[in-house]
Amino acid sequence: LKGSLVIKGDEDRKHKLANLVSEQMVGEGFNEILNNSLTKNSYYPEDNEGTSTYPNKGCVRLMNPLSQDLGVLRQTLLYGGLECISHNANRRMADLRFFEFGNCYYFSEEKNEPKVDENGEPLKAGAESSKKILAAYSEDYHLGLWITGKRVNGNWAHADEESSFYELKAYVMNILARVGLPIASVVFKQSENCIFAQATAIENRGGKILVEMGVLNKKLQKQAGIEREVYYADINWTALTKAVRKNTI
Repeated sequence: LKGSLVIKGDEDRKHKLANLVSEQMVGEGFNEILNNSLTKNSYYPEDNEGTSTYPNKGCVRLMNPLSQDLGVLRQTLLYGGLECISHNANRRMADLRFFEFGNCYYFSEEKNEPKVDENGEPLKAGAESSKKILAAYSEDYHLGLWITGKRVNGNWAHADEESSFYELKAYVMNILARVGLPIASVVFKQSENCIFAQATAIENRGGKILVEMGVLNKKLQKQAGIEREVYYADINWTALTKAVRKNTI
């Protein structure tokens, strides 16, 4: 019972912080989007060309999908946001700021070994066998930010200004300040994530990536039918809330 209460408290805190940050993002001019967790198989090609960060073998698949467009659970919020940007850009809405909270899902081949007991016999149906089978599956709660187009457009008091990486970084730093993460407790380094042309990663002292942010590579933008640069930040909300668990805001 005590363990259940602790877990519930952590979940409540996670969602309370998410609500606080959502209000902040809306105040900064963002619109919240909500995409289906089911997504296209084609986003995770078997040859992993350009998407080795999200390998095809890491997908959680539906046994009987209704279509190829709803065949796997998403490993990242990225593609749903790009769909929203493309949809709006095609309708002459080019200056966009989106954010989304949502779960991402993963499958591990290494943890999906045949399940046997201490005698080498296949596990019989039961709670213990179900737990071992589910060990190959995991999920994390993420926050995604997308900005594209002009930061300032048509303002009489300010010249037009394009969005930039530094604008995205400012939004991310505001989020970290809002949840109470001490900047001295994290490390900034260059991200090697292949979805970006240039990017920065923010890690905790243990080497866990909390944030990756940068400008997306041209190939992804072209695949999505987007002509202008897109700046994207992926925040691992599960890891971030764990990092600030003991902090008082």
